Amino acid sequence: MSVEILIIGAGKSATVLIQYLKIKAVENNWQIVLADGDLATAQAKWNQAPNGIAVGIDVNDALARKALIQKATVVVSMLPPSLHFLVAQDCLAFSKSLFTASYVDENMRSLEPSLKAKNILCLCEMGLDPGIDHMSAMELMDKIKAKGGQITGFKSHCGGLIAPESDNNPWHYKISWNANNILLAGKAGAVYLENGQEKTIPYLHLFENAPLLMVPSMGYFGYYPNRNSLNYIDTYALQGLKNFVRTTLRHPDFFLGWNAIVQLDLTNEQPIDLKENTSIKDWLELHLATHHLNSLYDSLLKNEIVKKQLDYLGFNTGAILPSNLKSNASILQWILEKQWKLAPTDKDMVVMMHEIEYTLHQQKYLVQSSMVKIGLDADYTAMATTVGLPLAMSVCAYLKGDFNLTGLHIPTHPSIYTPILKTLAEEGIVFEEITKELN
Repeated sequence: MSVEILIIGAGKSATVLIQYLKIKAVENNWQIVLADGDLATAQAKWNQAPNGIAVGIDVNDALARKALIQKATVVVSMLPPSLHFLVAQDCLAFSKSLFTASYVDENMRSLEPSLKAKNILCLCEMGLDPGIDHMSAMELMDKIKAKGGQITGFKSHCGGLIAPESDNNPWHYKISWNANNILLAGKAGAVYLENGQEKTIPYLHLFENAPLLMVPSMGYFGYYPNRNSLNYIDTYALQGLKNFVRTTLRHPDFFLGWNAIVQLDLTNEQPIDLKENTSIKDWLELHLATHHLNSLYDSLLKNEIVKKQLDYLGFNTGAILPSNLKSNASILQWILEKQWKLAPTDKDMVVMMHEIEYTLHQQKYLVQSSMVKIGLDADYTAMATTVGLPLAMSVCAYLKGDFNLTGLHIPTHPSIYTPILKTLAEEGIVFEEITKELN
């Protein structure tokens, strides 16, 4: 029986996944259907390659969606996270295994018993972060445990950044993935463990006083904790630790400007009435006056770095905003997508580091395991590579029978992470370890 891989979503993060699966489809005589809400985007990404076709689909059109899923062997969803559940329900109805790079949410978790009962696989969190972070951390921790070590502390850091050679703005940042995700990052605040105490940081204070991390050969980055890190303590079987946190990396200067943005409530998603022919300057002045934020704004601008950052975004310009923008968040996103856009030859960068403390034979150790990947250009980015490759590789491994798990999973099981990390290393995604003795 012929194998058909259905890929739904052909956006920025899907570029390398599509390219990898194009090659594997020819090697294995598989067929691919690449579907996207914009037919032209799907056709451009597929580019008349053999062993497949590009189609347009409105993912909210249940009949069209079901028709594609029903004839597929496996389904890869590169859709925004909120749309995965639509696809997952159809996959369950037609007994098709599903692969995504997104977090497991409560909707997906609700399908777990049914997936197991039908002997089909839903593999989530199979991208970069989440994804490569899980696999590389679990491999490292399993090695420590295998030699008798007891893990006492866990920190995992990851950031999608701009490569040094393309870093030419005061934010030291450009957009290499979904701009809306960047804008809304941290909205839920953060929960983590520090010195045995559960720490909670609300959104308003998340970007203040960012700690620094030294990454070998790359220098210092700041970081902020992600969401609720505690959810992964059981996942990683690390009960009883005193320190456990998962974080996002940014250039240290980034935190100064982004903290100002948050303090000024410019990521607010509440509806506003934007008049026609409103300029960026008009919008900002009205917002500051309405919410009595002028003195805070003046105070923030006393920092030269923040002033340069906000000037770079054009906050004092007469550029006219599209009147269809309905919130501060959507206005800010429109601005960022212009000002933080990757130029065609720009290179992005992904940096990941795990810091794991453990005790072995009464000696304390710290192992730091780091990975740096630099993109080729604005299309073949490090972000698209590190999100797309593990997902594509897991589909191939599954179709070849390299693992045969069923139910709802993330890649923490050796049967998944062992072959995928090996294949990633062949593609230049490798971790370097430094181990230090602690007093």
